[in-house]
Amino acid sequence: MSNRQAEIAVALNVTPPFADEAALLAEIDRRKTFIKDCLRHSGLKVLVLGISGGVDSLTAGKLAQLCVEELRRETGDTQYRFIAVRLPHGTQHDEHDAQASLQFIKADEEQTVNIADSVRGLMEQTAALQPLSDTRRDFVAGNIKARTRMVAQFTIANACNGLVIGTDHAAEAVMGFFTKFGDGACDLAPLSGLVKGQVRHIARSLGAPEHLAFKVPTADLEELRPGKPDEEAHGVSYDEIDAFLHGNAVSDKAYQLIVRAYDNTRHKRELPLAP
Repeated sequence: MSNRQAEIAVALNVTPPFADEAALLAEIDRRKTFIKDCLRHSGLKVLVLGISGGVDSLTAGKLAQLCVEELRRETGDTQYRFIAVRLPHGTQHDEHDAQASLQFIKADEEQTVNIADSVRGLMEQTAALQPLSDTRRDFVAGNIKARTRMVAQFTIANACNGLVIGTDHAAEAVMGFFTKFGDGACDLAPLSGLVKGQVRHIARSLGAPEHLAFKVPTADLEELRPGKPDEEAHGVSYDEIDAFLHGNAVSDKAYQLIVRAYDNTRHKRELPLAP
């Protein structure tokens, strides 16, 4: 392991590889305890999370539902609940996966907020977008979508006196693969420190269908390239990112790409600059 690998792994509090099934189950229990403690300490009883159809929201959503069910049993308080939110932009190309995720999670409550009109309205009112190239405007629009989705989740959480769950984990954090003040904003991030493979294994351990647990990851924020794989955007595979974070050898190209992405996106992982 290089010094930079060690430095980055410590900074992101990377979870070591699961030694065996017992270690995997222990990690699931630890993260469920974290979620329940967050609710207890906040004095609130509702969890809110947007469900996209990807493995990250699938896993965080199932953990959230299991936690509120346990809290109801442990306390006798039926007010604990989880709200799963669909946040499509128009018609989502992989809506079938999002619906399959909802069927697996079996949330106490499901809500849908279609963000298309909000995104369109903001873009039409923002003159700075007009001179941009189609590609650049599409990129900016993707960030608008991510931020609008988070506004919707916090709106629901405010209305229901709840907490918003985030789905960030170490493999996305190291690449800065999230929108600042968009999907990077939340009250608690129960997948933090896990690498992508670990998220997949937790999903599978919780009983998720294989096609969802091992689905090709995509942020799906670009109109010009719907369903664009994360790994294409990264220029490096999640297997290589996971290996890097766990201190294993990776190709020189992968090493340089990961370190550069980490350094260039440092601002996303830090508090705003202040004098």
